[in-house]
Amino acid sequence: MTGIQAAFPYIDTHTAGHPTRAVLGGIPPLQGRSVLEKREDFERRFDHLRSALLHEPRGHAAMVGLIPVPSEVADFGAIFISSYVYLGMCGHGTIGLAKTLAFTGAISPESGDRFTLETPAGVVDVRVEWDGEGQLGAVSLKNVPAYMGFEALEVDVPRLGTIRTDILYSGMWYAMVDADRLGVALTPDTASANLALGWAIKQAIAKATDGRPEMRELPAPSVLFYSDLGRGHARQFLVLAPNKYDRSPCGTGTCARMAQLLIRGDLSDTDTYRAENIFGVSFIAELAEKSAVCGTTGYSVIVRGEAHLVSQGTLYLEKGDPLSKGFLSR
Repeated sequence: MTGIQAAFPYIDTHTAGHPTRAVLGGIPPLQGRSVLEKREDFERRFDHLRSALLHEPRGHAAMVGLIPVPSEVADFGAIFISSYVYLGMCGHGTIGLAKTLAFTGAISPESGDRFTLETPAGVVDVRVEWDGEGQLGAVSLKNVPAYMGFEALEVDVPRLGTIRTDILYSGMWYAMVDADRLGVALTPDTASANLALGWAIKQAIAKATDGRPEMRELPAPSVLFYSDLGRGHARQFLVLAPNKYDRSPCGTGTCARMAQLLIRGDLSDTDTYRAENIFGVSFIAELAEKSAVCGTTGYSVIVRGEAHLVSQGTLYLEKGDPLSKGFLSR
């Protein structure tokens, strides 16, 4: 096609409201044996494609994407990318990938109800549920172990004062903040205000944890506000950037939150945890197993949710487009 510099076929899904863009072609071959090595190669050589494919005008600040890659140790491999950072693991994105695999025929009732996925954070087990018509329903993933990194860390937040937070790892770092204690309502109408508050808290936490070896050179913890709705049930709102929040309850964040509840003794090993977003759509989590990790107890959590198809198409980079690299308005 005249004037087209590059073309990228894609499928968009959403998981509890948050997007996953599976880029199915157009990416040059990546170097490395592991998915982590391939992710590092993509970041080193092709980061401009991340912004071109996820930023405006082809995407937006909240966009999350994935790039399927071969795996030597699992059935599938995937690199998770976002509008701002690279993700070690993405729960909602894994559920979205399962939907894309079903839509393209890469998985089906004939192929069974399980597959493994290699991510930069490790291999996760995925279980899929098929209905009587062969359509994909709920997807459950057993995440990498979650564990406590910082317990009851006190940070000073401008205009808010000192707050206390537990920070847990579950593929990414998450700082747990009790919204009820701060008098914060988690609703669609308060999203903008909560973004500003969460971003201020995130900056303070980033300053307090900068250079700590526990962080393992990963992005600063995102702020997970929670509001308890009863035993084993809460509303969650995850702040990622000053103009970006997770529309879903956050899959990996839900794993971290359940690990926190187990560590505190607020849930037993046989309890389930229901995390809902500000739109009332839920993920369900349960403990799979415990293990020793990083000198402490790790909690492998299974999280269950559904993804839905949004669109299929091709993204183009046209010669002469002054905004082909993409842009974000903050």
